[in-house]
Parts: sequence; C-alpha cells; structure tokens
Amino acid sequence: MRDSEKVKSIIRDAGGRIVGRTKLQKVSFFLEMANLGDGFQFKYKHYGPFSEELATATEDAVALRNVSEKVYPASWGGFYSDFSLAAPEAPSGPPERLKLAKAAAEADSVELELAATALFLSAEFKDPWAETARRKPEKADGDRLSKAKELYHRLYAVVPSKLPAIV
Repeated sequence: MRDSEKVKSIIRDAGGRIVGRTKLQKVSFFLEMANLGDGFQFKYKHYGPFSEELATATEDAVALRNVSEKVYPASWGGFYSDFSLAAPEAPSGPPERLKLAKAAAEADSVELELAATALFLSAEFKDPWAETARRKPEKADGDRLSKAKELYHRLYAVVPSKLPAIV
C-alpha cells in the first residue's frame, strides 16, 4: 500500500476525520506503538513523536485527493488542518485499531500530545511523565498532565498487551 493510502486508512479508521496535523501524527504514533500501524518511523521533535514520512504522505494524500484538507485560522494566530476522507468509507481495520484510532482522534490535542510524548520517552526514562513535564512545562501545567495520564490509561485499556503500562 502506498504511503498516501496509509494516511487515508488512518483517517478512515479514526472515524473519517482528524482535526490537526499534530493529532494525525499522534494517532499514527499510538497505532505504531500498539503494533497496529502502517510502518511509519517516528523521532522526537518539539511536539513529541513526529514522522517525516507521515508528513510527506499526508501532503501526497491531499494532492492525490484521497484526503480532503481544510485549513482554518487558529485562535492563537496560526492555522490548523481538518482532514477528512475525500469520499466516505466505512472503517475496515482490526477492531483494536479502530477503537484506538477513534479514541485518540477524539482526545484533547494537548493531552494527546503529552500522552504520546510520555509513551515515546518511556523507552529512555524511568519516569517519562516527569520528563514530559520538564520538556513541556507550558503544556503540562495545571491539571493537563493528570488528564494526559488518564487519557493514556484509557488508550492503554484498548490494547493492554501492546502498550507499556507507564504510570
């Protein structure tokens, strides 16, 4: 399957719509970590796990009109993308993939970013949540980090044998 088709399948299996490039990255990252993904490789960047391959494949999917992208101004002054399927399709992945993708796509963007960052850092750090808070103090303030932990536990519950139990 071409990478642009993989992007289409991620969006399809997440319910047909993903709002935000960062969220698309994190949904895909969770699928990869649960061995339900499409083979995209991730490295750590400013917003946590990031796949250059996925970013390029997303541009290709939009250019090939497999995926529709609408760009809107964000309240903070930048822009965000709203991705949907060019033509509606029913989800067709394994049930665990569908449930994980949909739950991640419906999550708060910042909480998902924090949870994905902690998951990524769990391979290197004994306390990935503390390291996440250290790297992202402006996003981990207030109760956001605890909400990200709650989100992680909900995503973990979908595929408990496939994701590490980080606390």
